[in-house]
Amino acid sequence: RDAVTSVDFSLNTKQLASGSMDSCLMVWHMKPQSRAYRFAGHKDAVTCVNFSPSGHLLASGSRDKTVRIWIPNVKGESTVFRAHTATVRSVHFCSDGQSFVTASDDKTVKVWSTHRQKFLFSLSQHINWVRCARFSPDGRLIVSASDDKTVKLWDKTSRECVHSYCEHGSFVTSVDFHPSGTCIAAAGMDNTVKVWDVRTHRLLQHYQLHSAAVNALSFHPSGNYLLTASSDSTLKILDLMEGRLLYTLHGHQGPATTVAFSRTGEYFASGGSDEQVMVWKSNFDVVDYGEVLKVHRPPAPLATSSGSLPEVDFPIPPGRGRSQESVQSQPQEPTSMPQTLTSTLEHIVGQLDVLTQTVSILEQRLTLTEDRLKQCLENQQLIMQRTPP
Repeated sequence: RDAVTSVDFSLNTKQLASGSMDSCLMVWHMKPQSRAYRFAGHKDAVTCVNFSPSGHLLASGSRDKTVRIWIPNVKGESTVFRAHTATVRSVHFCSDGQSFVTASDDKTVKVWSTHRQKFLFSLSQHINWVRCARFSPDGRLIVSASDDKTVKLWDKTSRECVHSYCEHGSFVTSVDFHPSGTCIAAAGMDNTVKVWDVRTHRLLQHYQLHSAAVNALSFHPSGNYLLTASSDSTLKILDLMEGRLLYTLHGHQGPATTVAFSRTGEYFASGGSDEQVMVWKSNFDVVDYGEVLKVHRPPAPLATSSGSLPEVDFPIPPGRGRSQESVQSQPQEPTSMPQTLTSTLEHIVGQLDVLTQTVSILEQRLTLTEDRLKQCLENQQLIMQRTPP
């Protein structure tokens, strides 16, 4: 009944949760003709939703300054968590499900215990509203994005800020960890998306492809793709391996406010100020990479993309607002194909598969070589420092 602020899939992709400015939380069942649950409890707009890793719990944050943990079933029971003194913008469970992190307009990031149902500690170095906070895949780091134009990296154990990334020219709206845990991506009101290496703190990629603020982003579980939602009403899919734009998706009438890949990467969902939640099928990844997809490779370094790059532009198919079964138009199958051509094509596909895997292995070896070279140079500097003149 109002703008959609957030979406998230459960572990098995059987459920999709969405939050809205109408103060309600919806849990949609992915089966056709299944009824959706509408959860009421928050006293103001629901700004964020996140399923626990097991899918048995659902967290939501609100403009009413509270966080609620729901059991996503017919009863819709919830527990209220209070400690923030302003709007809660973001909520995210740790990978072990034992804790969750929140970000708020009170300029703090807070960590909570899920089962003990209590506030644990605050991270308080931002000097403006904090829009987003996320745990790293291993749960040891937290990243946060703020209206103070910075992205901060925190050590959960020491509770100290490890690094501040200050390259954004305006408010930073969304941030998340790459599935490998080695990189972060951040989106901003300056229409940009930036990718940093959390080990070297180097800027790896910079994209300026949207014509308005980028409101949300989501990594594909393979780590090869990044999905963005913008106030220019489009979604964009970026190929991180090649550092380029793959697709622009048109569907929302007005700003696209939120996006999320499913945990398997088979689907993604988007929400907008048009009150629509859309589910899309991720058929941009048609090649079966097999083992290669299981290896979380970090994005290719030093890529700068602008709107001049080639892309495929997809308008939404008829029947807007329903689940989008297919984003790409499928070519018609030829009626017949000579056997020799079929076997040749199969051979080429097989060779491409081998090449892809080879490139993956070479990339890994190159990274190892770079690390060893860096270590050698550091050792050499130490030896020179110790050697008397």
